[in-house]
Amino acid sequence: MTTRKQPSRVRTYTMRARRETVAETRRRITEATMCLHERVGPRATTVSAIAEEASVTRLTVYRHFPDEESLVRACSAHWRLLHPRPDPQNWARIEDPVRRLRTALGETYAWARPAAPMMTMIHRDLETMPDFVSQFLAADEKARVTVLSRGFRARGRAAHRLAAALAHALRVTTWQSLCLDAGLTDQDAIDIMVGAVLAAIPSKIRT
Repeated sequence: MTTRKQPSRVRTYTMRARRETVAETRRRITEATMCLHERVGPRATTVSAIAEEASVTRLTVYRHFPDEESLVRACSAHWRLLHPRPDPQNWARIEDPVRRLRTALGETYAWARPAAPMMTMIHRDLETMPDFVSQFLAADEKARVTVLSRGFRARGRAAHRLAAALAHALRVTTWQSLCLDAGLTDQDAIDIMVGAVLAAIPSKIRT
């Protein structure tokens, strides 16, 4: 009876080892794509370059990711797991809108420091990427702006100005301009952008 069961155990072990090998190859391809996107940008990232970076063949890349969208989705999900962006729902628990804004900018700028190399390339080459990337970024920005707009009681033109100022304050490029290019501290950048946001709406409706 023991002899009859042995082939089953061998098959189970072989299948598990094969699954682990497949998962490892997929991870290498995903990480290779992520590294290339950050280093040279999505536009210059070719399947040949991915295959070389991951030490696999082009055919192996296509076997795991038959199209660009599936590859970019995997790469994007892996990168976000490694660089989690601050959750705007945590900001929503802060009642005072100015304190909420300062907290949001502090967390966003701390995240921006390691995230800037990748995000710069993504925005630079956005038009060459699958549509879901720009849709995700736009929806994510809108959700963050919506949370930060609450409590300012802005309406009409003032609401439009407020949303534009908040979106600008949250962008990685804003942090880069103030901190990397101008040499300011994150706190300097927060102070400046809070002032810009408050200047976008009349003082009588700020809170």
